[in-house]
Amino acid sequence: MNVFLRSDAAAELSDPVVENVRRALTEAGLPDTVLLVPDSVATAATAAAVLGCEVGAIANSLIFECGGAPLLIMASGAAKVDTKKVARENGLSKINRAGPDFVLEHAGQPVGGVAPLGHPQQLRCLLDTELRQYPVLWAGAGSHQAMLSLSFDQLLRITGAKETAVR
Repeated sequence: MNVFLRSDAAAELSDPVVENVRRALTEAGLPDTVLLVPDSVATAATAAAVLGCEVGAIANSLIFECGGAPLLIMASGAAKVDTKKVARENGLSKINRAGPDFVLEHAGQPVGGVAPLGHPQQLRCLLDTELRQYPVLWAGAGSHQAMLSLSFDQLLRITGAKETAVR
């Protein structure tokens, strides 16, 4: 049985980064769906196992470096991003995987816990079209033990993303 802690019951276990994600959710007009879990959900596979959902329903928030700027790609946990294809089909320069320091600087959140929102500045975002098939998506919420849920259309709206195939 999975144990989840709702936002109000787990406030003392939370951290400022997760609280910032909660605030960003509600400021975007969405309910606070952040769940804290006792174990790490830093990978799509572990998150899916803990949440009891398909790996594909995990919306990985992946930060890349593109022309010196951050690029957030929200990809299905079942997908491996083909950066050459994404760059070619979106008219972008070379896309490189960003290191942990770059991610923390631009997202304000650690690798493995990056949320789709709550960053210091709005990030350019691409949204994997494969995620549309899932009625409920799960995304990181600012730490390795926090996840949030939302729909594809909500994710599209709050990120200002462009829909694209990532593989």
